[in-house]
Amino acid sequence: MFKTTLNKGIFVPSMVFICLVSFLSVVYPTIADDLLNGIKNFIFVNLNWVYVWSVTSFVVFLFYLLFSKYGTIRLGDNESRPEHSFFSWIAMLFSAGMGIGLMYFGVAEPMQHYSSGVFGVNEYVNQAKNAQLYSFFHWGIHAWAIYGLVGLSLSYFAYRFKLPLSLRSCFYPLLKEKTNGKWGNMIDVFALCSTFFGITTTLGFGVVQINSGLQILNIVPDTSFVYQIMIVVVLVSLAIASALTGVDKGIKLLSNINVLLVILLLLFVLTLGPTVFLIGSFTEGLGNYINNFFNLTFGTHVYDNETLPWFYDWTILYWAWWISWSPYVGLFIAKISKGRTIREFIVAVLVIPTLFNFIWMTVFGNSAIWFDMNIGEGALSAVSNNPDALMFRFLEYLPFSTISSFMTILIVIIFFVTSADSGIFVMNGIATKNAEKSPKWQTILWGTLLAVLSLLLLNAGGLKALQSMTLITALPFAIIMILFIVSLLKGLSIDQSYYDRNFSKTTVPWSGRLWKDRLKQIVATKDRTSVDLFLKNVVQEAFSELQAEFLKNGIDSSINLSENPSKIELEIKYDVINNFIYGVETSSKKVSNYLIDENNLPDIHAKGTFFPKAYFGDTRESYDIQYFTKNELISDVLKHYDRFLDIVSEERNEMFISSDSNDK
Repeated sequence: MFKTTLNKGIFVPSMVFICLVSFLSVVYPTIADDLLNGIKNFIFVNLNWVYVWSVTSFVVFLFYLLFSKYGTIRLGDNESRPEHSFFSWIAMLFSAGMGIGLMYFGVAEPMQHYSSGVFGVNEYVNQAKNAQLYSFFHWGIHAWAIYGLVGLSLSYFAYRFKLPLSLRSCFYPLLKEKTNGKWGNMIDVFALCSTFFGITTTLGFGVVQINSGLQILNIVPDTSFVYQIMIVVVLVSLAIASALTGVDKGIKLLSNINVLLVILLLLFVLTLGPTVFLIGSFTEGLGNYINNFFNLTFGTHVYDNETLPWFYDWTILYWAWWISWSPYVGLFIAKISKGRTIREFIVAVLVIPTLFNFIWMTVFGNSAIWFDMNIGEGALSAVSNNPDALMFRFLEYLPFSTISSFMTILIVIIFFVTSADSGIFVMNGIATKNAEKSPKWQTILWGTLLAVLSLLLLNAGGLKALQSMTLITALPFAIIMILFIVSLLKGLSIDQSYYDRNFSKTTVPWSGRLWKDRLKQIVATKDRTSVDLFLKNVVQEAFSELQAEFLKNGIDSSINLSENPSKIELEIKYDVINNFIYGVETSSKKVSNYLIDENNLPDIHAKGTFFPKAYFGDTRESYDIQYFTKNELISDVLKHYDRFLDIVSEERNEMFISSDSNDK
C-alpha cells in the first residue's frame, strides 16, 4: 500500500497552481514576465502605502508586546521550556531567515545605493551615509518584525492553544471551527504556494552566485547551464539528506557551523580591512538609523519624484519580499521556538539579528565603499550591477583573497542547503497538516520539485517572472498579517484573564483551627515515603468520598492511579469541553545547605525535600497542599470545580475549553 500523509485538500490545489505558474514562466517567460511585472508595478506604485502601514503596524505591535504584561506568557504550557540551546536557536532562525541574502547583498546593496546617484552625484559623504542608512533600514527591525509577527502568531496558537502548527490556526479566534474546513485549506494553500515560489526563486539566484564564484576562482570555466545543473543536483541532494535527519540533527548542525563560519569571515574582513573607519562608521550609522527611524518608517518619497522609482525598486520591493517569505520563515521559527516567553522571542527575533545585520552591512558594505573610493578608483562601483560576482571582486582587495573566496562559497553553499532543507521541512508540514511522521519519499519529492523547477526557470529565463509572482502574493498576505494582530490581541486578552481568574468569593478561606497539628507537620521529616503515605491516606480517601458524592448528583467521575503510589487524579470526562482534572503527585525540591546545617531544624538531613503538589488539566500553576486535611482537600477540589464550571459557561473562553485537548 502506497503510504502518504499529504492532505489532498491542500496538496492538490497547491500543485495545480504551482505547476501552472511555473509552466507559463518556463514556456512563455517573456509574456509571463511582462504580465506579472506589470501587475507588480501597479501594486508598488498605487498600493505602496499598504506595505508602509502594514510593516509599521507590525513593528509597533511587537514593541508593545515586548514591554506589556503579556511578555511573560510562554509559547506553550506554563511549565514548558525551550527545546534548543539559545545559540542553536538563534543560528537556525538566522540561517533560515536571511543568511543567503546577506551573502548576496552584503556588498551589493550598499554599493548600488552608493553608486546610483539617487542621493546626490559626486557627494561622497552623503552617498556613503545614505547607502549605509538604507541598508540598515531594509535589513533591520522592520524586516525581522515581519518574520517575528508570523512566527509569534504560529508559536502562540500552536503551543499555547494546542492547535496545529499551521497558518490557519492563527485565525482561530476569528473563524473558530471554520479553520478546519475550506477556509483553513485556502490559507494553507496560499502559504504553501508562497513558500515554494520564494524558495525556488532564492535558490535559483543562489546557484548563479555559487557558479559565478567558482568561475572567478577558475574551478569551472564558465557559468553555463551544465554547471548550474551539477551545482543544483549536489546541493539539493545534501538538502534532502539533511531534511531527512530532522531539525534536531542536520538543520541544527549545519546552522551552527555556518554561523561560526560567518562570524569568522566577518572578523577576517573587520581585522584586515579599514578597521578604524568601520568601527567609526558603525557607531555613526547606528546613531543615524536611530535618529531617522520614524522618518524612514513612514517615508513614502511622495514629495520627491526623482527618488520614487528607487523607493519602489528597493523599499517597497523589500517589504513585499520579506512578507512573501514570512509564511516559510515564520513556520520554521515557530517550529524551533516552543517554550520561549513572548518577551524572549521578540528580543531574539527582532533585536539580535538586526544588530548582526547592521554589523555585517557596515563591515562588508562600508569596506567596499572605502576600497572603491581610496584604492579601486571606482572599480567596484563599475560592477555594482553584477551582484553575483561583486562579493568575490570585493574580497580581491584583501589579503588571502583565494582562501576568503573559498570560505564565502562554502558559506553560500551551506546557507543554500539550510534554506532548502528547512524549506522542504516546512512545505511538507503545511501539505500534511503538520503530520508527526511522513514517509521519506515525500521529503525527496519536495526536494526534487525545487531542483527541477529551479533549473527549468534558470534555463528558460523565467526566474524574474516567478519573483514577480512571489512579490504579488505579498499584498494579500500583508492584510492577512494585520488579522494575525487582531487574533493575537484577542487570544492574549483571554489568556491573561483566564490564568488570572481567582476562586469564587463564596469559597471559605483556610482557617487556623488546626494550627497545632500543622506546626508538627511543618517541622516533620518530608521524605518520599511520608508524602506517598499522604497521597494514600488523605488524597485517595478524599477523592473516593468526592467520587461517591458526585455520583449521587448524577456526575460520573474516575480516579486515575499511576503504577507507583506517587500520582493520583480525579477526572470528570466530557465530550464537548475539556475534562476536569484535579491531580496530586509527589514532587521534590532542593534545600539550601544552610537549612540542612541549621540546628533548629533537626529533622532536615538531606539536600532534597518532598511535598504533594496539586496540578490541573489546563496546566495552570501547581502548588503545595501538604498541610491540607482530607476535608480541606475536598473543599479545594470543589473550589476548582466551581471555577471550572464558571469558565466553561462563558462563550469567550471557547478557545480554551475545546475537547480537542483531551486527546493531547
